[in-house]
Amino acid sequence: MTFPEQAVVVAVSVAACVFDLRTRKIPNLLTFGAAFAALSFGALTQGGSGMLNALGGWAVGCALFLPWFLLGGMGAGDVKLVAALGAWVGPGSAVWLALYAGLAGGPLAIAVSLARGYLRQSFTNLWHLLMFWRIAGVRPMPSLTLQTANSPRLPYALPIAVGAVMVIWLR
Repeated sequence: MTFPEQAVVVAVSVAACVFDLRTRKIPNLLTFGAAFAALSFGALTQGGSGMLNALGGWAVGCALFLPWFLLGGMGAGDVKLVAALGAWVGPGSAVWLALYAGLAGGPLAIAVSLARGYLRQSFTNLWHLLMFWRIAGVRPMPSLTLQTANSPRLPYALPIAVGAVMVIWLR
């Protein structure tokens, strides 16, 4: 990954964090624009193979976070952000980006729950969710989705940005 590619990944990650922290939304213009730019950059610098690599990274990023969106636990902007960043880092690194984002998200979620006095309720909700899945199968639990729950929210662009930086740093 070249320095310009790294700079774009960091810039997109920072911009997404700013939007997510301020508005709890990540704009489509940022995510789709970054994905289109990655596809174009890949095509211009490496031809068809570069474009396919970017498309593969986008698909992997999308596939790894889409289930959480479908279960009601993550916003669509987060999925599109991981997909866009995956387009820049490629399919192999997109897997690591998602893994690092997940690893960063846990402690950050605990910190948000602690700061809001919601930690005990968070673990109770987690237990209820796991029991619901055990009985009803893995599907959204109506009372614990982003639309229905009134728990504190973690702007997930933050752990995604941590994942992106980790991919760049450890590459």
